[in-house]
Amino acid sequence: MEMIILGLKSVCTIHGLLFIFIGTAIGIIFGAIPGLTATMAVALCLPMTYSMTVNNSMTFLLGLYIGGISGGLISAILLRIPGTPSSLATTFDGHPMAAKGQAGKALDTGVWASFFGGLLSFFVLFFIAPVLANIAIRFTPYDYFAVILFSLTMISALSGKDVKKGLIAGLVGIMLSFFGSDPVDGALRFTFGNHNLDGGFATLPVVIGLFAVAEVFEFAHIAFESKHMEEIHYDAMDSHLKLSELKGQGANFIRSWLIGLGIGILPGIGGGVSNLLSYTYSKKFSKHPELYGTGCVDGIIASETANNSTIGGALVPLLALGIPGDAITAVLIAAFMIHGINPGPTLFRMQKDLVYSIFAAIIFANFAMLILMLCGRRLFTKILKINKAILLPLVMGVCIIGAYANNNRIFDVYVVLIFGIIGILMKKFRYPVAPLIMGMLLGQNLEIYFRRSLMFSNGSFVPFFTKPVSLVFLILSAVSVTFAIRSNLIQRKKGE
Repeated sequence: MEMIILGLKSVCTIHGLLFIFIGTAIGIIFGAIPGLTATMAVALCLPMTYSMTVNNSMTFLLGLYIGGISGGLISAILLRIPGTPSSLATTFDGHPMAAKGQAGKALDTGVWASFFGGLLSFFVLFFIAPVLANIAIRFTPYDYFAVILFSLTMISALSGKDVKKGLIAGLVGIMLSFFGSDPVDGALRFTFGNHNLDGGFATLPVVIGLFAVAEVFEFAHIAFESKHMEEIHYDAMDSHLKLSELKGQGANFIRSWLIGLGIGILPGIGGGVSNLLSYTYSKKFSKHPELYGTGCVDGIIASETANNSTIGGALVPLLALGIPGDAITAVLIAAFMIHGINPGPTLFRMQKDLVYSIFAAIIFANFAMLILMLCGRRLFTKILKINKAILLPLVMGVCIIGAYANNNRIFDVYVVLIFGIIGILMKKFRYPVAPLIMGMLLGQNLEIYFRRSLMFSNGSFVPFFTKPVSLVFLILSAVSVTFAIRSNLIQRKKGE
């Protein structure tokens, strides 16, 4: 209790609170602008922390982290363009709600889900960080492979009515993850002599192309054919989230929170996967799955709860073991090292005051995010009143700049444009985009852990079925595929 009070005291200063609010505000801006991610915000602002005290630098960077992940819901809901990969699934129901004149309700839902998802993940971080981190670190490559394979079987739930098209899109995504250098021996694959492909396709330009650029191209097509654009009306009085609409969301919230937390603890996966996986499970276990994609509160809660609870999960291995849970925590390790501190088990013994300052900063950053997002709600929704002929070209410009800034190369701009065309074609032929993204995000890790497993076992497949965790998830994968096939057959019979 004494350490908690010391942690709160170290943050509850004028400078500490100011750094939290400034960091969170900057993070929200980065998250809301397509192409500028939370990782980019933390990386770009890292040099600013050189002259700060270690406590102030950590509170500032954690504000950026939480604000950056949460800010992605703004453009996801208002423009159907995910500000960050962590808000991909938010677009599925967030924008349809905005299109029905319920932008305020969608924003409220996303903000409150983000707040509670992030805040509750802190309590796990606070109480059982070492225990959970020890469990995660004991996962073998066989276990990781089985978990990722199980995650990929959920593609069928993201496929809509046509499971076949969803599976094709998912397989294309996995295929795209094979481009570039071999993750095990470094050999180049499918580069066709182009050195820009040595590292494969960066996720951010692909996401921007499939969602943002495809949206701009679609608008240009409508304008060219002089079709009537659907106007979105926003009534501030009728668009608030009501408590009655949250009735029955407890199971959805808890499930999404646990998924986000678990994905965060597993190193290297992150919020880009957790929000899609959580949305998938939410739809799978819903009593009204047909409403998903039409403007359903459940989908927003699932996505935003998961991606924010991933933050607390990702900090567990960082603080307890010195292992980054995602790309952002990898940058945070650099921040620790700048101040001569090595995160890991010794941190809890040698730097207890810093650990509890970080815990306090997470609490205050979540409240800062809630206040800033709710206060800016009216301002955000005014985006809907801007003529799309003006707004979307500006968005296109921001997307191009964001894609270029990702790796400082013009090749990523070409990737954005190419995948923008692919996104248009997928929409025209009714192929779902989400399975492609999920396949791409998980494909490389699937290959890495599969090949590592075979290296450890000298080519034997037996350990996949003798390791308890691996066996459980392989069985769950088989069950998931069986149910997907069964539900598809039932849908066909109903169609006949």
